[in-house]
Amino acid sequence: MREVFIEDLFRVFAEGAGRIELDQPVSELMDTPFSAIGYDSLAMLETASRLEREYGVTLSDDDVNDAKTPRLLLQLVNAAQTR
Repeated sequence: MREVFIEDLFRVFAEGAGRIELDQPVSELMDTPFSAIGYDSLAMLETASRLEREYGVTLSDDDVNDAKTPRLLLQLVNAAQTR
């Protein structure tokens, strides 16, 4: 399996929850809370479902809800690929 990067994550978000206008590059948003970026809990769950299908991982709802930033969600997805 291939590592998931920030660009991959925001592509999946855009496909499932819609593209939002960002005033900075996605690479600078690694530690920004999803709520500040404009994504709510429904967007998180939709994105998690898409990540599971696309990358063949299993993510619990609790783990996804605890991943408050892109960095934490990427770590969760990439760790799930090694299990």
